[in-house]
Amino acid sequence: MTAMNITISSSFLPHTDPDASIAFYRDALGFEVRNDVGRGTMRWVTVGPAGQKDVSIVLYPPTADPGITDDERRTIAEMMAKGTFATVVLSSPDVDAAFAQVEASGADVVQEPIDQPYGIRDCAFRDPAGNTVRINQQP
Repeated sequence: MTAMNITISSSFLPHTDPDASIAFYRDALGFEVRNDVGRGTMRWVTVGPAGQKDVSIVLYPPTADPGITDDERRTIAEMMAKGTFATVVLSSPDVDAAFAQVEASGADVVQEPIDQPYGIRDCAFRDPAGNTVRINQQP
């Protein structure tokens, strides 16, 4: 088998309010806003960590797909409200400092920094759409 060189370029997270999502990812996490297309709530916003131009998160309207049924739209809305629809895991060299900065922004805290039994220290927040944002400490 030939070795493959595959990297992560973009990941997608739903949003319910693009302006609130931009404020969270830009102001609380320090991400750059790289693209903002569309109008109103039908906007696709690309954000990413400064210094990592090749890695992005696309914040998208989750029910924009015309193939989604009304039942699926309700299920997506319910899961987002519970915080069970989407998750992103980030990393930081100092999870306690990252936690303090994000908490100071008024973000919804899910878990304060803790040493996990599986060997990492992490914390968690919910973004404005209800997505879980976990931050792991880099070893």
